[in-house]
Amino acid sequence: MPDKILVFYGSYRADRMGIRLADYIVAQFKARGAEPELIDAQAVGLPMLDRMYKEHPKGQAPAAMEALAGKIRDADAFVFVTGEYNWGVQPGLKNLTDHFLEEWFWRPAAIASYSAGRFSGVRSGTAWHSILSEMGMVVISSTLAVGPISQTLDEAGEPTGDAGKSLAKAFPRWADDLAWWTNAARVQRATQAPPY
Repeated sequence: MPDKILVFYGSYRADRMGIRLADYIVAQFKARGAEPELIDAQAVGLPMLDRMYKEHPKGQAPAAMEALAGKIRDADAFVFVTGEYNWGVQPGLKNLTDHFLEEWFWRPAAIASYSAGRFSGVRSGTAWHSILSEMGMVVISSTLAVGPISQTLDEAGEPTGDAGKSLAKAFPRWADDLAWWTNAARVQRATQAPPY
């Protein structure tokens, strides 16, 4: 059974470099036989958080929110592709994730961070680790950190230069870690109901 993986990306900037990493991740998971889907926060277009999905009467959430809730519930695992804004998380991606809570529970998550500089968005990745854990996900210990993004992936999302070679070398271990936890969580959910 192929793993259904949602790949979340949250930049709203005009010149979005991180989309290269999101596209690369989707392509690499497809090549491994998984079923990834890119969820672009800007394209989904949820409003600034006023009401969480669960706070809407059943069947009355906005259409985009309802559709995304279903995708999250049906997914086996999640990937969060995050840039770093002033040592913190992207507001667009944080806003999207905060619309949901129970929908995330009991599934693994992986973090891929990036930046224009050499720190590769690791401070944002560190912040996301605790956020996603609080939201009920098991965050894998492996991380994927890419920077400078413009020297790692070209406009088509293909690795370039030495930085691209490093990414291509790091991806399999990171993906294997996520695959192991995805299978472990699937088996556990099938044999024992979550405690709440």
